Amino acid sequence: MRNSSTALLSYDEFSSLDHGQLFKLFVVQHQAFTAQHQELTAQEQELKALKTYVVGLEETIVKINGQIVILRNKLYGRSSEKSKKPECKPKTDLPKSRARGKREKSKLSEKYDLPIVEQHVELKDPPSCLCCQATMQDSGMNEEAEFLHMIPAQFMIIRQLRHKYRCGKCHGSMVTAPAPHRIIPGSSYSDEMIQDVALSKYCDLIPIERYSAIAGRSGLVDLPPNSLIGITHGLAAFVLPAYEKLKAEVSAAPVLHADETPHKMLEGDEKARWYLWGFSTPESCYFEIHDTRSGDVASDFLNGAQCGYLVSDVYSGYQKAVRESNEIRAKTNRPLIRSVYCNAHSRRKFKEAIESFPEEAEYFLERYGRIYKLEAEGKTEPETLPAKREAMIPIFAEMKTKACALLDSYSTKSALVTALNYFLNNYAELTLFLTIFALPIDNNLQERLLRNHVVGRKTWYGTHSKRGAKTAAILFSLVESCKLNKINPRHYSKRHIEALHQKKPAFTPRESVPAS
Repeated sequence: MRNSSTALLSYDEFSSLDHGQLFKLFVVQHQAFTAQHQELTAQEQELKALKTYVVGLEETIVKINGQIVILRNKLYGRSSEKSKKPECKPKTDLPKSRARGKREKSKLSEKYDLPIVEQHVELKDPPSCLCCQATMQDSGMNEEAEFLHMIPAQFMIIRQLRHKYRCGKCHGSMVTAPAPHRIIPGSSYSDEMIQDVALSKYCDLIPIERYSAIAGRSGLVDLPPNSLIGITHGLAAFVLPAYEKLKAEVSAAPVLHADETPHKMLEGDEKARWYLWGFSTPESCYFEIHDTRSGDVASDFLNGAQCGYLVSDVYSGYQKAVRESNEIRAKTNRPLIRSVYCNAHSRRKFKEAIESFPEEAEYFLERYGRIYKLEAEGKTEPETLPAKREAMIPIFAEMKTKACALLDSYSTKSALVTALNYFLNNYAELTLFLTIFALPIDNNLQERLLRNHVVGRKTWYGTHSKRGAKTAAILFSLVESCKLNKINPRHYSKRHIEALHQKKPAFTPRESVPAS
């Protein structure tokens, strides 16, 4: 018998084999078959692994391409999220003078509530009449023109002289007039300058170093920035009662908005990445700054709040906070908190997918455009809001059906599927506002309140100490609350400081609004 397991035997050779040789041949052939089968199985497994790897690479490429699109839009795209620029329609109801390009000039004194200084322009020597050459007299009439004027900031030194009184009879004692109340007693800065420095930073977003440089150009050279930072801390400590009342106002609201954004701690702590947490209502805003993004911050606030609804983005920290707060409320038979998610975030997801999936993403963006148009109309005419919200219900239902149909047709790592999953997984929370009219469509209110801090963060980089973070939280809270109530922060600050000096209770921007 031949030794090679691969050699072919003729019929005569095979017929001449005895039982033992046949068994031996079977064993050899079986071993060869088993080896070939194992090799084939290994190749199939390797091929399967390669296919899985290729699929993973393709999904990773899709995900990376989506991220590149998002980053490119953030770097070079428009800051506005509006999809299309509204068409400019010719205005046919304008006066003929304006239609020809002429503008009716309104008086500045009617537009602005500012002091008016009359400036008379007279001739030193009366002119002569052009007809008879006689000396002319003032007619009492005038040609009137108005223009804006400003007086540059003027720094001065106040020399305070507190009078001393003596007894002219017994000469036994002397009494000195008491010092007027001040935000920081004994400070080298007046109350007015302390407020100007603080509001220039936290309202106008002017860094302290730049304020010092501006003051230097006005004659106040070498004004120490560290000293100015110190007086902002003094103001924050002085108005702390109003900040605490803001927290009480926000905690008592039935609908609460929440959001957070990074805050850089330049020194003074081991952690450089802190977070500004914002909680607000349409009339009040309250900020806290912490060294963590943990949901424990939101939990602590919600545990003392009375809200029934929390409007936020789909961040797990808020989900944890709602869950923990509801566990406490359930034990005390208090109403539970319901999460309300932001449709602006959902729309933004589809906006991020439009470059890679223009047709599919445009479908959802167009319907979100219709939804937001109905919402705007309902806000303009509040009596129509229920009908407008009802008209949105079939639009959302249509979007849900379309999202379910598209979900399995694209890579799970694509920007489109990310947007679809965001919309479908949070559909109940995204549409809760449709039937509860007190709820907003999105969380843009809170996001706008964080804008100044974000812009300021880019301007002055961050805070240098934990005390600076506390000061930022206090003053940002009061400034943004003033804006919510359409109050000039400088006017509010002046009235509030005067009231505190008179030992009157602190009041928030909302409390300073006259009752209508």
